[in-house]
Amino acid sequence: MSAGKVVVVGSLNADLTVRTDRFPSPGETLNGSELVIVPGGKSANQAAAAALLGADVRLFGAVGADGHGDLLLKAAAGAGVDASRVLRRAGTATGTAMIVVDAAGENTIIVSPGANGTVTGAELPADLFEDAAVLCLSLEVPLEAVTAAARAGHDAGAQVLLNLSPYREVPAELLGLTDVLLLNAHEAALVTGLADPASDWDAVLAALAGLGVRRTIVTLGGEGAVVLDGTAAGTDRIVTVAPTRVTAVDTTGCGDAFTAGTAARLAAGDSLADAARFAARAGALAATREGAQSSYSALAEMVGTA
Repeated sequence: MSAGKVVVVGSLNADLTVRTDRFPSPGETLNGSELVIVPGGKSANQAAAAALLGADVRLFGAVGADGHGDLLLKAAAGAGVDASRVLRRAGTATGTAMIVVDAAGENTIIVSPGANGTVTGAELPADLFEDAAVLCLSLEVPLEAVTAAARAGHDAGAQVLLNLSPYREVPAELLGLTDVLLLNAHEAALVTGLADPASDWDAVLAALAGLGVRRTIVTLGGEGAVVLDGTAAGTDRIVTVAPTRVTAVDTTGCGDAFTAGTAARLAAGDSLADAARFAARAGALAATREGAQSSYSALAEMVGTA
């Protein structure tokens, strides 16, 4: 499926998940389900999902020399990801994410970076970007490492796909190196300063162009997505991606599945709009099963349906 490799640089976390009927109010204690520990982290999730969607995937990041690190490396290999360049840190815990999922399938997440916080740009392997078609980045490792990876990926000729999550302000250099920016409506408002981005996509496109970003996907949750392509002409500049309607069980891994679907199809040579349509289906399918990586087993069913 993939015409070139998808390289993912970033985080690997052990997800500690508990389910409850509703989220607690401040100071309130609720009973929850049995604690479940599964592989996660935005970058590990994206790598696993992209591989299951048919891409040739290479992952770089760091884990601790502990049981959670063993879990993550085994899961990556099981999904078909080349994780041979992932670093192991003695004396540092693997990153963890503490997740609460309510009866509606919505979630809240608190992340403890652990080894993810030690990743540096100086440690990027020399061969990491060989044959890379797409570089997939998010913001769960230090910005210095993300920017260095974007610079190296750009110089190697890969399309740099930046998922602006978890949201923070990023250097102008990083935005300038980004070929495709992926963010949700709330993040679009923060980046552009527009109170209601969905009311004027032309204004969003113009604001992002002013920041050096010409191609963007804004995800809208259950309402689909919008592709903003300043390199296109006419009606192709703003394309609405219809949602795929499903009964949501757990939305934890949906955003990463969307990012993975976009990366996989861009690596295969699809247009940005077609990649987003495929990604919307992948994200929706991930919501029908519990967990993040544990929900991605269904994604392999999509290969060949793009």
